[in-house]
Amino acid sequence: MDVASLRWFQLVADGVTVTEVSEIEMVSQPAVSRALGRLEQEVGAPLLRREGRVLRMTHAGTVFKRHVDGVLHQLDDGLAAVHQLLDPETGTVTVAFQPSLGTWLVPDLVTSFRAEHPDVRLDLRSKEDETLAAVGAHSAVDLELSTLRPHPGEDQPRWRALVAEPLRLLVGPEHRLVGRSRAELAEVAQDPFVAMVPTSVLRKHTDQLCREAGFAPEVAFVAADLPTLRGYVAAGLGVGVAPTRWGGSVAAPVAGLHVLELSDRTATRDVGLSWAPGRRLLPAAQLFRRHVLDRAEAGLLPRPVPPTDT
Repeated sequence: MDVASLRWFQLVADGVTVTEVSEIEMVSQPAVSRALGRLEQEVGAPLLRREGRVLRMTHAGTVFKRHVDGVLHQLDDGLAAVHQLLDPETGTVTVAFQPSLGTWLVPDLVTSFRAEHPDVRLDLRSKEDETLAAVGAHSAVDLELSTLRPHPGEDQPRWRALVAEPLRLLVGPEHRLVGRSRAELAEVAQDPFVAMVPTSVLRKHTDQLCREAGFAPEVAFVAADLPTLRGYVAAGLGVGVAPTRWGGSVAAPVAGLHVLELSDRTATRDVGLSWAPGRRLLPAAQLFRRHVLDRAEAGLLPRPVPPTDT
């Protein structure tokens, strides 16, 4: 069972045609077909079936592919590890991050890291579902920047807090609280809310804050991202809860939006760095992790903008 056959099977199983595989690998189509046939003989079951002009996985192929993906991932990690041992400054680090961190924390960490390690490549991936951890034993992600705290457990991601992020109350230009700099969340219990989508960690934090304040928010509008949430509130469509704006952030202030400090004790969330305990970090990823933790411990991360300036 050779590595090339496993890689070709993986490509075909992912939807690449045999013709395309032969062109990518610069081998003949019959050679690819024979290799796939030998692989099925070694496994002892059909792995692919033809549907028209394309090949689809059989049930056995689906089961087998999960293990093939893991094996090839481990092999590629091993090859990369050897390469990085020879020169750790030329590796690649894959970092997933919560979209709201992309305007201040990610630019700060990437810029400062590249000043020290210019030849390390950073593969930055914005998370679509913030409620699920991006790191794991079989994940392609090395490190994750998020406000999502993993559940405790030996097989759960390790998490280190970097900085506390205050949550603010947003109100529109005609709201009765305009002119105030501070408020309790219970003061807007009867107001319509603009909330984030359910796959946002901020949505969960907002719901929890409201429960602690003794009410369930009436959600009038749902926003897919923070700029939309801020725009809806500025238009007077409801009130909202959002993280503070940070110094150095590329997110511009929104006209008509008024930001108040929340006096609720739990109106804050920790931003942290996580990684999988069952996945050995390659040298370049270790360099980036150390850089992030050192920068946080030294107090060099951006600072929150006061509500009156947001």
